[in-house]
Amino acid sequence: MTGSPSSDAARATTPAEPITAEELQLALRNHGMPLEALRYPLTPVGLHYLLTHYDIPAVDPATWTLEVDGHVGRPLRLSLDQIRARPAVRTPVTMECAGNGRARLSPRPLSQPWLIEAVGTAEWTGTPVGLLLDEAAPLDGAVDVVFTGLDHGAEGGVEQDYRRSLSIADARAEGPILAYEINGQPLPPQHGFPLRLIVPGWFGMTNVKWLGRITLLAEPFDGFQQMRAYRYRQDPDEPGVPVTRMPPRSLMVPPGFPDFLTRQRFLPLGPCRLEGRAWSGCAPVDRVEVSTDGGHTWNAADLEAQIGQHAWCGWSHAWHPRGPGVYELCCRASDAAGNQQPVQSRWNTGGYANNEVQRVTVVVGEPTAGPPAG
Repeated sequence: MTGSPSSDAARATTPAEPITAEELQLALRNHGMPLEALRYPLTPVGLHYLLTHYDIPAVDPATWTLEVDGHVGRPLRLSLDQIRARPAVRTPVTMECAGNGRARLSPRPLSQPWLIEAVGTAEWTGTPVGLLLDEAAPLDGAVDVVFTGLDHGAEGGVEQDYRRSLSIADARAEGPILAYEINGQPLPPQHGFPLRLIVPGWFGMTNVKWLGRITLLAEPFDGFQQMRAYRYRQDPDEPGVPVTRMPPRSLMVPPGFPDFLTRQRFLPLGPCRLEGRAWSGCAPVDRVEVSTDGGHTWNAADLEAQIGQHAWCGWSHAWHPRGPGVYELCCRASDAAGNQQPVQSRWNTGGYANNEVQRVTVVVGEPTAGPPAG
């Protein structure tokens, strides 16, 4: 079948091209987290970012089952009650969409036009994937574990169920769970009811919602969402490199109050506590820096403890504006593996992992425009 461009951005817009009707339609269907919600250690469910590739499926929990099949010695079929009766873990996890920041790239890849708000941290309750796989007894030669959601649609001319895979080593590692609760309550329909995959540290596309089947393969999975979408490419014809873990990012709670249309911020002259959250899927965040002069100079922020091994940490910085004027505030994070958030991210065809530093324009003093302060 034929269809619209795939999620890997079959084309990019020209630098001057306005947002398209297709992008606007996606933007209205999906939503980011308001940046002021960074104040919450755990994001309230209704404020957590949300991306739905196709339609939210209608699922009857009384008849729903999870199938575990493929290259296994013991296929399984489990009801929701049986899954809930299994050993459970509860873990806070920061989740970010791989396309977060896409709309700030030029040329702009044509897909969901995220700015920087496609993130959230929730406490997920579920059963470890590894224990379930052990029970299914993978056969020798099993290499990939495919997670199939009940959401069905078309992308890049391909009709498909939403499917993503992990290597059997990644699926059995400590961390991945089959979650049935978010922040202590059953998953709502938009977050994958009745069951979804949670893989800490990986971008959001890995965390398959509305899970219906887990299949072990004796060969690498070559499905659309694995091999065509979610790959770093400089040219659409390249095979690309898989998108996996989240690089470090820091976001700031915009200080003061906003202009309705431009979202420019206004602050009275005086001391101001800047604050935000930082995370990385590669290693713990070990440094956050803040600039109040558009990135010319940087100062270390104070870090709070992470709320969990796989969750963001809070940070704060005392700022004393030297006088009235227009300031450009920035923040950036580094992690223990040596990764640092860049001032400018490298472009790719899908608009993935654009973690360049956040910039917030603030008018200190009277709410009138003026030249940037030094």
